[in-house]
Amino acid sequence: MSDPEAAPPTPPTSTSTSTSTRALREFLGTEAAGGMVLLLATAVALVWANSPWSASYERLWHTEAVVGVGRWQLALDLRHWVNDGLMAVFFLVVGLEVKREFLQGELRDRRKAALPIVAAIGGMAVPALLYTVWNAGGDAASGWGIPMATDIAFALGVLAVVAPGLPGSLRIFLLALAIVDDLGAIAVIAVFYSGSLEWEWLAAAAAITVVVYVVRQLGVGWTWVIAGLGVALWIAVHASGVHATIAGVVMGLLAPASPRLTREIALSRGDELLDVFTPAAARQTSRLARLSVSELEWIQHALHPLSSLFIVPVFALANAGVVFTSDGLRDAASSPVAIGVLAGLVVGKTLGITGAAWIAARTGIAELPSDARWRDLAGVAALGGIGFTVSLFITDLAFDDESAVTEAKMGILAAAVVATLLAAALLRLGRGPTPGASNGQASPLASE
Repeated sequence: MSDPEAAPPTPPTSTSTSTSTRALREFLGTEAAGGMVLLLATAVALVWANSPWSASYERLWHTEAVVGVGRWQLALDLRHWVNDGLMAVFFLVVGLEVKREFLQGELRDRRKAALPIVAAIGGMAVPALLYTVWNAGGDAASGWGIPMATDIAFALGVLAVVAPGLPGSLRIFLLALAIVDDLGAIAVIAVFYSGSLEWEWLAAAAAITVVVYVVRQLGVGWTWVIAGLGVALWIAVHASGVHATIAGVVMGLLAPASPRLTREIALSRGDELLDVFTPAAARQTSRLARLSVSELEWIQHALHPLSSLFIVPVFALANAGVVFTSDGLRDAASSPVAIGVLAGLVVGKTLGITGAAWIAARTGIAELPSDARWRDLAGVAALGGIGFTVSLFITDLAFDDESAVTEAKMGILAAAVVATLLAAALLRLGRGPTPGASNGQASPLASE
């Protein structure tokens, strides 16, 4: 049960702002590092799949693994365990960050949130439209969701290399843009890329969600209880026909965002306990520290490095192993799927994000940060064309035909390269003193 002396969350203070800034800096740092590991994993997958040992690559990921209790068993190959199982943890972290951004981060301020939200909508609609133009009426029309995604880890990793001096406001813009983009991808996966529904399992998933909500409201913080409910929800969602990763999103959104004790109460009790040098006092002090931090922060702090530095690279290793042959490259060069994906990610993302942001600024819905320029925003928009992780994810959901999957993946890989070069050109060419640099404005990500 919840602590009887728990207090409601206090209004934002300088301390809470500092904590939010540190959390943002930690998140961006982990994502940038994860982008580097992701790039390495992608290179390994491509080399492995095109080496003399390519047969071992496919053999590994088609190896079946069975998990079961009693008469119940679930058999999936390793690639599906990665895509459906491990990626549920990735989407759990996405759900946590979505909730944190809307409650405590940049998206809590409607004025600040307007620019990335409108830009993200444009950055999803235009790529989907461009893909559809190339593939309307064909068998590959279902791939319209592939170029809608932005890979935040890859994008931030590239940004750290090509434009380390970019104003902090635009890094925050890219993060907020990707968060809204992830929300759109989640909705698209849930609505358009799930199988036929099994209503009994869907009802079971809804019931488990209610149980999780009630348990959270009661303040039960036992890790094994929450983890057990999360696994049960994943099983029910997987069996229902909705893609199993949605279970991770639900668990993330249900994580409590407010600590059970205010920091003031925790500090005052901690000061008293520090005068008592006993094992019991030490355990109580540790418990107070634990209760002064929200479940959302604890879970994100624990899982985000695992997701960025292990799960996403393993996903890339399992899915990015595209075999390049002269015939395959020739087919991809004229393939509506590959062209639609490439055009959607590179042209659609750049024009959609920049154009929607410009319209929002011109109509007064939002405004460009004072220390940023439109050239810089266009460069950040170009980074949105690095769809990679979620684009690869949607590719496997959109197509059953292996040739279409291969052509789409070639388009995704080509788009990542072209988008990187375009972003580097826009962000590095003609860079000079940024507006606002002379008036003493500090980046939110500046060192404290």
